Amino acid sequence: MLTIKQITDNTDAVINGLKKKRFRDAKETISQVLAFNDKRKSIQAVLDKNLSEVNSLSKSIGMLMKEGKKEEAEAAKGRVATLKEANKDLQADMDKAAEDLQALLYTIPNVPYEEVPEGAGAEDNVVVKTGGMENELPKDALPHWELAKQYDIIDFDLGVKITGAGFPVYKGKGAVLQRALINFFLDEARASGYTEIMPPTVVNAASGYGTGQLPDKEGQMYHCETDDLYLIPTAEVPVTNIYRDVILEEKQLPIKNCAYTQCFRREAGSYGKDVRGLNRLHEFSKVELVRIDKPEHSKQSHQEMLEHVEGLLKKLELPYRILRLCGGDMSFTAAICYDFEVYSEAQKRWLEVSSVSNFDTYQANRLKCRYRTAEKKTELCHTLNGSALALPRIVAALLENNQTPEGIRIPKALIPYCGFEIIN
Repeated sequence: MLTIKQITDNTDAVINGLKKKRFRDAKETISQVLAFNDKRKSIQAVLDKNLSEVNSLSKSIGMLMKEGKKEEAEAAKGRVATLKEANKDLQADMDKAAEDLQALLYTIPNVPYEEVPEGAGAEDNVVVKTGGMENELPKDALPHWELAKQYDIIDFDLGVKITGAGFPVYKGKGAVLQRALINFFLDEARASGYTEIMPPTVVNAASGYGTGQLPDKEGQMYHCETDDLYLIPTAEVPVTNIYRDVILEEKQLPIKNCAYTQCFRREAGSYGKDVRGLNRLHEFSKVELVRIDKPEHSKQSHQEMLEHVEGLLKKLELPYRILRLCGGDMSFTAAICYDFEVYSEAQKRWLEVSSVSNFDTYQANRLKCRYRTAEKKTELCHTLNGSALALPRIVAALLENNQTPEGIRIPKALIPYCGFEIIN
């Protein structure tokens, strides 16, 4: 959530930034924010004035009674009663203005950094780097859903029977490969200084609001209505919310956490060839990185996270590219975001496997996640996160890009985790 100071001090820059994110009616919405804020401040000024008068009159009543000025004392009491009654109405008006302001702020996305490119959608994202190993596949190369059936490692039909489309069942070496990837990603994160967290996979509404999934993505989350709990779309939600309403000491930063969880996304409206097989699921495994940092260090943290994710793709021997997302393709909460994609040789298309984002103070303001400086000042933290990595499309690319006449080759880095070199 944008801070009022950010909006009042840099109104034009905020409006222009929101336009870059393709936020409709940016100028009108920011004008409404300023109007609500002015109303709140003006009511507060009257309320403060009245409270000051009440305190002054209350002190004078005793003195007037001692001096025998009963009539003046009674008049003062009457004035105090009138002011207190007026203050009730003023407080109600101020609370309403504050609620309206908060509700409006929740609807406004984060302002992108200057280096975020202009653009309306994925076609305007900028490729900043490509790398990895290219594989020459047999002429009759198969997509991963055919390979999964051939080697009996993932059963999509059984998932439909048990639950529905988008909930595959992993079997035999397919299940082992999943566990191998999870352990590999977690070991790599711990080696890079991340502390592993095992959080709940359901959260309350406050957690959803804290990281920005609510109210923006409410329709994309599975909601347990009886208990008013939400299945997490990513471990970012519970892990970042560990620091909700927390004041950290400067020496504790940066905080580096990682977590493996199952993730749940309704993916409403998704259909067609791009959702086939593992390309788009309702439930999937993912290892997430979360950082809490000081503003002046967050860009370095972001770069370190990008390097970490790139290192994983190199070790998995997959062809990849890194994209800097344009304003129109960025998430609601991100100030800057880079996507990692791996190339599926069999499908002849790029598959997104990670988004690594810096949220600046946007999430921290919602969370009230702060740190105390050496000078004892309290400042908002910066929050960052990134997938390292999401498994479905990684598995898809591994199966497709490593198929041989003998079977599916396992990358060297995963062999110790799998216990086998080939799926056949």
